[in-house]
Amino acid sequence: MALKRIALRDFVIVESLELDLHTGFSALTGETGAGKSILIDALQLLLGARADPGVVREGTAAADLAAEFDGTPAIAAWLEEAGIPQEDGLLLRRTIDAQGKSRAWINGVPATATQMRTLGSHLIDIHGQHAWQSLTRVDAVRGLLDAYGGIRADGLLPLWTRWRDDRKALETARAGQDSIQQERDRLQWQIAEMQKLGPAEGEWDELNAQHTRLSHAQALIDTAQAALSTLEDDEGGAHGQLVRARGLLEAKASLDPQFQSMLDVLASCLAQASDVAHSLQSYLRHTDVDPDRLETLDTRMGLWMSLARRFKRQPQDLPGLLAGWEEELARLDGASDVEALAESARKSEAAYMKAAREISQKRAKAAPQLARAITEAMQGLGMKGGRFDVALDAQAEPGPHGLDSVAFLVAGHQGVSPRPIGKVASGGELSRISLAISVTTSRLGEAPTLIFDEVDSGVGGSVAETVGQLMQRLGADRQVLAVTHLPQVAACADHHLVVSKRSRQNGTVSTVAPVEGDRRVQEMARMLGGERASAATLAHAREMLDHSRTPPAQGKRA
Repeated sequence: MALKRIALRDFVIVESLELDLHTGFSALTGETGAGKSILIDALQLLLGARADPGVVREGTAAADLAAEFDGTPAIAAWLEEAGIPQEDGLLLRRTIDAQGKSRAWINGVPATATQMRTLGSHLIDIHGQHAWQSLTRVDAVRGLLDAYGGIRADGLLPLWTRWRDDRKALETARAGQDSIQQERDRLQWQIAEMQKLGPAEGEWDELNAQHTRLSHAQALIDTAQAALSTLEDDEGGAHGQLVRARGLLEAKASLDPQFQSMLDVLASCLAQASDVAHSLQSYLRHTDVDPDRLETLDTRMGLWMSLARRFKRQPQDLPGLLAGWEEELARLDGASDVEALAESARKSEAAYMKAAREISQKRAKAAPQLARAITEAMQGLGMKGGRFDVALDAQAEPGPHGLDSVAFLVAGHQGVSPRPIGKVASGGELSRISLAISVTTSRLGEAPTLIFDEVDSGVGGSVAETVGQLMQRLGADRQVLAVTHLPQVAACADHHLVVSKRSRQNGTVSTVAPVEGDRRVQEMARMLGGERASAATLAHAREMLDHSRTPPAQGKRA
């Protein structure tokens, strides 16, 4: 995913800039103070760097920055996971107002600075005296070594996670054995007390219903007997009265057809009255006052109420409470099985250590190979006798990426002991070392765009030419953008961008434009001999450009 286009408005001393960028090696040159690092500063902000109101052009309300990149499947996957719509390419935008308030977007969707930084690590890697990123990150250093050695360490994470979880479960069980046992004893006692009752689901409701019937049994019998008498009394019972009414209507039904419909209703009433009477007779035969059964129910319900008060629950909740206690006891029985947990931890540790040791062996083999390759690249960058080492040490604790702590050590000159790369004093050395690493691992890194800010600081002559040739080689695989003040480096570029500034009544503004042909020769001559190009510097500039385009096997040194 190469950087295709960058657009700036009211940024530092840039009023308005739209610049198309290309693959290969692009050199960015210009007079001192013209603002050669403005593009890099803008890209860092687009990649999540901290906003500063000082970047807003004086007299304006806000700076507006945007960059467009080509699309790749890897970025498409990241966008999908983040819930950001996918376009033909990737568009990053950020605004910063004069109060320092910042807003950012990815493909038009509001984004956080963290998202911009995460995405930026997949897009651009910046190297320079004050802005070289990846060589100080532990994960990037380890990833660079693994990529160089073709080492796949991603399978360690699930093994390490399983081991960590097993260890945590074992430690928790061991530390909590006393409290677990106390809890088990408590639950066992509670369950035993509850099992004496043996409450069944729905039993409490049934007990209540039976108790209500038995406690009112005599009243219910009296009511049923009275209702039956009302229906079947020989003199004034409802059933006899209905029969007499039916006889009267039947006697005159032949005279008026309407009586027949009334007879039908009476027949239905008689049938229903007979059914009720039959049911009442059956109820009276089977219903009796049962004091023994009532006493049994009173005792049973008293036990329910007693346990409910003891455990501060409603009686109907007792069956569910017992089931919950039994489940919790089963869980504690499993948690207290220290031997089983220890065995599980031993197995997961063995699986992790086996895979981690294999990774360590591969790293131990790849480390000296990477060190030799980078050391060789350093020799042509003004660091004769310098040495690059890849130090592998055992981590204090095994981790998700293995057993190794990986560090880059460097000695800038012969006779100097290698030190951690982050402690190298010279910014120029840092830049050249990062260039050596980038060239050596150019096909391995993730970021498709590499930016070098003044990597040629403090060098000249043949070393400068070597730097240019290395960037040219690097540009064959990656997009390279380099801020440089050396004509030897600029001559090797596939594309040449010139930063210039001009004064206006309302202030100074800076612009960036590509140059070709005579304009490029003029810029090269300026870099060689100052503002006024002589015939000699123009000729020298043409010679350097011609030499840079000559294949190495046939070329002659300028």
